[in-house]
Amino acid sequence: MNGEIRPFAGQPLRAGFPRGALLEKALRAILLALFLCSAAAWAAVHLGALPDKDSGQIGAAVVLLATATTVAAAACRAPLQNVLLAAAVIALIGGGVQMLGAATGIPFGAITYTDAAGPRLFNLLPWPMPLVWVVLVLNARGVARLILRPWRKTRTYGFRVIGLACLLAGLFDLGLEPFACKVNRFWVWQTSASTPVWYGAPWVNFMAWLLTTLLILAFATPALINKKPVKHPPQYHPLIVWLALNGLFATAAAAHQLWWAAGLIVIGNLVVTVFAFRGARW
Repeated sequence: MNGEIRPFAGQPLRAGFPRGALLEKALRAILLALFLCSAAAWAAVHLGALPDKDSGQIGAAVVLLATATTVAAAACRAPLQNVLLAAAVIALIGGGVQMLGAATGIPFGAITYTDAAGPRLFNLLPWPMPLVWVVLVLNARGVARLILRPWRKTRTYGFRVIGLACLLAGLFDLGLEPFACKVNRFWVWQTSASTPVWYGAPWVNFMAWLLTTLLILAFATPALINKKPVKHPPQYHPLIVWLALNGLFATAAAAHQLWWAAGLIVIGNLVVTVFAFRGARW
């Protein structure tokens, strides 16, 4: 024997688990934990358990940590540079469309942002909004992929994911509007008395969110497609972020007695969760 270590017959020799991969997993876990803690803290502010004066700093932390954990999780499925490119595309298109909306009222409707939303980019759009689009689009796409996992080998799978992600974006905005408009006063809608509204937001706003998400995914999806696809286990991270944010919206709505909003968010979360776990079993 020459001392060479050989694998057993029929068993390939496997390398040890890379230290870099361990660090990446640890970083993703830390970012997710910090995000969940910040979301819980913001919910506590709305429930009166933490001082309201801390709301601005905690809200900023929620947006930044949600973005960081979302990008880190997306990098599990695609190269990091691709994910960063997609995030930049999402932020530019989403923020650009909302800047247009702030200046002209098209396509979302006439809206005025308040100082509570934070400093404004180009004196038009609060800085968190492009990041909100990154969090929304990447997690809506991730949840859609989880729900549609049984159909991942069909030819129309990609189109189904885009369509469902757009619907999920509209559902997300149904919870965001009462939270941002009525609870935190981040913006004010300027609508006539005859215009159908949802807690101040005109219904055209929700159609605009769907169409904007469709436009974003048309440009961002190519960067997110893995050119060397491998089979991955179900990724629950987008669902966790999705449920945490909507849980925050529902908690704030209930704390301010916006019962229709709270009920719709809870029902929507339950439906999304049931279909996501059903899809993940395949």
